[in-house]
Amino acid sequence: METNKKYGAAECGDCNTCERNCNGESNEKKALEAQEALDAAVQTAAAIERNSFEKNLTRTLTKTPVKEQSHEGLTLYTLIIYSENYAGILNQITAVFTRRQVNIESLNVCASSTPGVHKYTITCYCKREMAEMLCKQIERKIDVLQANCFVDDEIFILETSLLKLSTPMVLSDKEISRIVRRYGARIVEVNPTFTTVEKTGITDDILEFFRELNALDCVLQFVRSGRIAITKSCIERLDAYLTKREEDHRLYD
Repeated sequence: METNKKYGAAECGDCNTCERNCNGESNEKKALEAQEALDAAVQTAAAIERNSFEKNLTRTLTKTPVKEQSHEGLTLYTLIIYSENYAGILNQITAVFTRRQVNIESLNVCASSTPGVHKYTITCYCKREMAEMLCKQIERKIDVLQANCFVDDEIFILETSLLKLSTPMVLSDKEISRIVRRYGARIVEVNPTFTTVEKTGITDDILEFFRELNALDCVLQFVRSGRIAITKSCIERLDAYLTKREEDHRLYD
């Protein structure tokens, strides 16, 4: 009787759980090969699937040249408008810009410090005469209380932006972190796939910050808010207007 029979490869019939080294290879090596095969399959699938997030993180960005609109001879004006809080006012205001063929660069709408009054902050490139004409046309609307135009030197302005960066590129390129620190930006979230950066400041700083990061091909998404602004004047024009209106009402009463 044979008591020490040696089995060859797959002769015992239980290769999945058997710890024998039938082919001279350890189970650890087989597991490593299986993992490598799985990784290769995932990479192949990511290369085929156009919407794969992994492919988007490692893709070579193809930049299509976009012709920027020329604003030569025009000034960026900020229009601050106050109106009653009624539905449809925004449509009436934007219609004035449409009729004058003036493009709105940014738009921000929020409640003001005066109860029942909303504030619209709109930026556009135009000449001084056109900005004043827009304000006059907007003030003719029944529910609009006041409209004024300003250049950047006459107001305090602020914007907020969010950038979604590729985390693998952030870790591999130290210049990205240096740019973030140099511009005083704040990292709000980090995960293995993307890093979210927040930058608050004036318009020029935000755009320059985006251009430097975009030149390194690490930006996945970029968005910035509309401008918010307050005047540098010591007199609040809306308060003066409302006070005068109340005095006129008392005279007529």
